[in-house]
Formats: sequence, C-alpha cells, structure tokens
Amino acid sequence: MKRARTSRSHERSGGPRRSTGHGNRQAGRAVQGEFAPPRTVTPALPAAGSFADLAMPAQLLATLGHEGVTVPFPIQAATLPNSLAGRDVLGRGRTGSGKTLAFGLAVLARTAGRRAEPRQPFALVLVPTRELAQQVTDALAPYARSVSLRLATVVGGMSLGRQAGALRAGAEVVVATPGRLRDLIARGDCRLDDVGITVLDEADQMADMGFMPQVTALLDQVRPGGQRMLFSATLDRNVDLLVRRYLSDPVVHSVDPSAGAVTTMEHHVLHVHDTDKHRTVTEIAARDGRVIMFLDTKHAVDRLTRHLLSNGVRAAALHGGKSQPQRTRTLAQFKSGHVAVLVATNVAARGIHIDNLDLVVNVDPPSDHKDYLHRGGRTARAGESGSVVTLVTPDQRHGMRRLMASAGITPRITRVRSGEAELSRITGAQAPSGVPVVVTPPDAERPRGASSPSRGRRGHAGRGRPAGEAAHRTAQRRPGRFR
Repeated sequence: MKRARTSRSHERSGGPRRSTGHGNRQAGRAVQGEFAPPRTVTPALPAAGSFADLAMPAQLLATLGHEGVTVPFPIQAATLPNSLAGRDVLGRGRTGSGKTLAFGLAVLARTAGRRAEPRQPFALVLVPTRELAQQVTDALAPYARSVSLRLATVVGGMSLGRQAGALRAGAEVVVATPGRLRDLIARGDCRLDDVGITVLDEADQMADMGFMPQVTALLDQVRPGGQRMLFSATLDRNVDLLVRRYLSDPVVHSVDPSAGAVTTMEHHVLHVHDTDKHRTVTEIAARDGRVIMFLDTKHAVDRLTRHLLSNGVRAAALHGGKSQPQRTRTLAQFKSGHVAVLVATNVAARGIHIDNLDLVVNVDPPSDHKDYLHRGGRTARAGESGSVVTLVTPDQRHGMRRLMASAGITPRITRVRSGEAELSRITGAQAPSGVPVVVTPPDAERPRGASSPSRGRRGHAGRGRPAGEAAHRTAQRRPGRFR
C-alpha cells in the first residue's frame, strides 16, 4: 500500500523547516533586489485547512488522494481558495514548496467540463525553460486526465509539427515557453482569444533571459479581464512591470523570503588552490550517491564530463547545446541512478526535481545570488537535508563574499585539499576507481537484445562497462582541464 505523504515528490514542501546550525540564511537580513508587493484592496479568503474544504471537482480530490497528496502546503492552502474564486494571485515560495499544484489545481478546476475548439485553448501556463515545461506537464497530467482535460506542451527543441498537431486537435490547457508559442501563433496554429486563465511560472527568470517582450506580447493577446497568476521562487524588480500591468488587485502570498529557498540546507564555501581544484572536483564526483555539478559554459561541462568518465565516474552532460530528446534522456538516466553525476550549466538550475539529492556543487561560482539560490534549490527540497558546496579559488573569494551577502546567507568556510578527511566529511569525496567507463549516449538507442547494465558501485562491474583501449587512449589525449 502506498505510504501517505503530504505531497508528490515533485511538489513536496512545507513540513517543519530544519536548521542545520551551519551556513544558514541570516535572519532579518534584507536580500538585494527585493520589491514591495502590491497592496491588496479586497481581503483574501482564509487559508484552507484541507483539500476537502476547497471547491474542486470530486475527481481532482480523488486523484490527490491517489497520488498521496493528503495535506495542502502553505502556498497551496493560502492561494487556492482565492485562485479557485477567480482572483489574481502573486505567489512566492521556495523551490519545492508546491507552486505547481498551487496554480495547477486552480487552472484545472476552473477549466473542467469545457471543451476547447481547435487551436483555441482556455488556459495558458508560461514557463522559461523546456525542462520546467515538461515538469509542469508531468505534475499536472494525472489531474488533467481525471477531469478529461487535454494538456499540450509547446517548447523549442521538439517537433514543431507535432506540437501544431496537438493544438489543432484541441487542448484546453497549454504549457509553453514564450518563443515557441509565439512561432505557433505566427503560423496560425494557436490563438489566445479564449484564454481566460494565464499563469507565469518563474517570471523573474523569463525577465532575466530576455523574454519579457515576448511575454508581454502574449499577455496582450489573452482575453481581457481574465485571471492572471504569477508564481516564482524569487521575485525582484525585474517583474514589477508584469505585476503593475497585468495583475488586478492580486492576493499576495509569500511562503518565506527569497533567500529562504535554501534555509533547509547547509552552505559550504570551500577554499581550494587552483592547482588542486581539478583533483578535488574529481574526488567529490566519485562519492557514493548522486550529485549535480554546475559550471559556467557548455565546453567546460563537456570537458569535465569526459574527464570524469575517463576516471571511472558515471557522469553525463546537460546544457543548451544538447537537443531536447538528449536532455530528457540524460535527466531520466540521472533520476534512475544510471548516471551518478549530472554536470550542467544553469539550464538545470530551475524546474528540475530529483528525489533524494543531497549535494549540489558549484564548480564555477554562480554569477549572482539568484543563480545561487536556484542552483541550490535542486537539493534539500521539502525540508530534507542537503548541502550546497561552492569551490572558490583565491581570486574568487571577494566576489563570493559579495554574492553570499546579497543572498543573505552566511556559509561555512573551509580550506580543503584533495585527499583530506575534511573534504570527505563535507562532501563524501573519495578516490575514483580510475577505470574508464562509458555511459550509453542519451541519443543512442540500445540495440535489440542488449542487456541493461546493472547498478553496482561506481568503478565495479555492472556500473557501466569499462571503456576499451581505444576509448581510453581518446580520454588520455583530451586535456583534463575543465575551466
């Protein structure tokens, strides 16, 4: 029998917040870039005590129970009574706080029982990345099926023809990235005149990525007077325009300040020598358990991935240079444990949920505090324990101090060297096997009849086949530098 839980894995949050005692957010410190939320004129409805208290179709309530979502988390309890009543909502909650169901249940409940005409959806969810679009779709799919609503996912990097076909067949709810939706509208495959509910998920990232003109152009096409909801893990001055222009008397709810995205984590800044950083990263990657490692560029990601594979660490690369099918399969390999180390650019910093991931490593320090918060948000979700480790060389220390101050975080700072017990204590680092391995490329199909690799320990039989002599020579020819 399925164990009851207060949220599905991709929607877990709430719960008592753990304080690790080391490297937590400083209470009361103002976070850079905050903006004053709009004043609500009409009082908000009181928070719901349970899902049963909400005016939702019985099918949605039954599906919540079937999915093991038994108690609403704070952002859901506070916003759903108002969003179900048609109010505009401005919601901020830390990563994993349940934002997707907070807006998704309202969208589905208010759309249930209607049938969209071809090319004319009733609800639109705009997101900044393909990964987040897929995660939102996956999270809402069982609930949409329960009330016979059709979801269409519209993102770049995938077949335009198939997405156009889904819209022409009719979809009540569209989850989209701005650029691809704009292209489909220009082709005549979609119209937004009938869209009465619009959601912006992670609006600040859309602003940071330069999507604001596309987002406003799309919002100007939806039905006037419709419901708008804006949800994000961080809200800053970049979204002021959206709030002022498109939200009308919104209910405002914030689970906690922006820096709260990492209040359940330990934060470590590890001072490393330039000459030892390469070995330090390799030993951290060789730990028992999965880890996401963030770097600045696609080329750096690819170099580190090749280096780790040549040293016996099952690693895979994720960045914007990969096709969407490659990215999807790589994530599936990481989630299943077939790959132990996900080496990524910021493409993995938002909208990706991995169960029981307890370590994120910034091999390259992030460029600003928001990137830090969102990278770190891949671990310690739903109050679980987790650590964010940032490797800092001497020339990066000043910038890292400023970044942490902007995020309102006081990290634990430690000088480490490869092979030392302190590095192992903090990260689980250990020496790699040194036996090269090959991970089946995410774009390669396994030949028929080929057996699936078992999941033994890294560097041992079954944890990916050792590379042949030619592959080993190739790895030796490539430089080990990843910066």
